[in-house]
Amino acid sequence: MNDKNERKRCGWVSGGNDLYLAYHDEEWGVPVRDDRTQFEFLILEGAQAGLSWATVLNKRAAYRKAFAQFDPEKVARFSDRKIARLLDDPGIIRNRLKVNAAVSNARAFLDVRQEFDGFCNYIWSFVGNSPIQNRWKRMDQVPATSKESDALARDLRQRGFKFVGSTIVYAHMQATGMVNDHVTDCFRHSECRDLA
Repeated sequence: MNDKNERKRCGWVSGGNDLYLAYHDEEWGVPVRDDRTQFEFLILEGAQAGLSWATVLNKRAAYRKAFAQFDPEKVARFSDRKIARLLDDPGIIRNRLKVNAAVSNARAFLDVRQEFDGFCNYIWSFVGNSPIQNRWKRMDQVPATSKESDALARDLRQRGFKFVGSTIVYAHMQATGMVNDHVTDCFRHSECRDLA
């Protein structure tokens, strides 16, 4: 059972996609206390809306290049000309609403960061500054939203963010370790719990 391919994982990890496997094993559920990484996931989760997460992971490197290594200050300054170039970039999801949202979300992100002396200070306050440790036994028990994601989504929208419905926000919370939704028999459940 030491072979990494023999480990017990959450049911959503399948198909042998190495990026997907690495994402589950190394990132998903790890508490993120870095503003730039939080911003990266805001962009990626918004881009994912209506698509598979595997699609986004396959385009992640292109997103890093297209969106200035997820530097919110640079993305906030993207001009209409830069946005038009992004919409011609086959490496990213070329949806005008999503690309425009990424730029306007960068501006809202900077406002929140300024107001709360860091975006992480703001976003982590919605879970009492500590990851929620769920103990789901099966994937069908894992919710798509929570009262925390409802509250955070509502507040983000009031602050001008787009593509931040409660389902997208809950996925963001899972990705950034604000909630540990690894099932209890997944080897990452206890590892992410210990990182909290």
